[in-house]
Amino acid sequence: MKISIASIALLFAAADAFQVGRAGRPSTSLNIIAWLVESASAALVIFNGTLPLTSFLLRSASERVAQIMSSKPEENAEFDRLVKANFPGAISNKELETKVAKILEGKGLTPANTLLATSLCCDELARSLEDDLNKVYGHNFNLGGLSGFPFAGNTGFGAMSAHVPDDGYCLLVHAPHVGITRDGVIGKVERSGIALIDNCCGSAIAASNYLKGITNGGAKITTKLQQFSDFQQGAVQELILPFGKRLNDAEDRMKELPYALYDSQDILVRDIVSTGSAGIKKGLALLGGIQINTSPNTLDYFHPLRFDFYDENGEVVEDLLPSLKA
Repeated sequence: MKISIASIALLFAAADAFQVGRAGRPSTSLNIIAWLVESASAALVIFNGTLPLTSFLLRSASERVAQIMSSKPEENAEFDRLVKANFPGAISNKELETKVAKILEGKGLTPANTLLATSLCCDELARSLEDDLNKVYGHNFNLGGLSGFPFAGNTGFGAMSAHVPDDGYCLLVHAPHVGITRDGVIGKVERSGIALIDNCCGSAIAASNYLKGITNGGAKITTKLQQFSDFQQGAVQELILPFGKRLNDAEDRMKELPYALYDSQDILVRDIVSTGSAGIKKGLALLGGIQINTSPNTLDYFHPLRFDFYDENGEVVEDLLPSLKA
């Protein structure tokens, strides 16, 4: 039986990957397969043939993003202007993901040493960005729930931090989301296979209507406490209460709603990261903003509002947002 050089290299890489770490336990990595292939890449290049999966695993984050974007819809210039007129500062997910990968590569984050964590809404439309980032950095640790609030809290963040590769990094992305239709209606979106133009975000709009009932004096008095079976929605409604006047005074309530939600979430995320900062390993990149979901035939968008880099001591050492907006 013949054994290829590549196979031998992979065996050595596998043995090295499971060496006992500093704490006397085998070191772990979320992206162990990507790490193994990266370690054996010198041997793999001797083959003339190319395996698509192996080839994909060998790519850098930027190269992976480029491959992902090759299957996305082409940018629609007219729709692009429409989105940006309604959400100044928004960029397409294609531009966002391309820039984020390049910026983070400069900070030392690679698919092999980075754990992706997300706090995004449960809505399947919120998975678009998450799925793209999964293909770059591996499966994500989910911190989020309805409307994108970080319901996993301090316990979830602590568990996530323990899963970051040794001497590795975390990329944390958090955002509420909002829909926009092809003709510019905010708070609605076309969904694949559904004729109805649906609310987006449904949880946020329900919370907004609850708040409107309070501020307009139309809320019904009830003795019912929040139900465990819907406690996340109850929490969203409570967390948006401080923004009643802001939303009432807004020229477009649906346009202002995701920004009010973001401001509430930003307070929570900052507190969770600060509380769990001792668990940060080599560094943490935190990207926060607004997801803007669109129809199945157009690119989604993102309005970045925060992009900070934390060092191993849990201190923000660099504001990366200007690089993202450049």
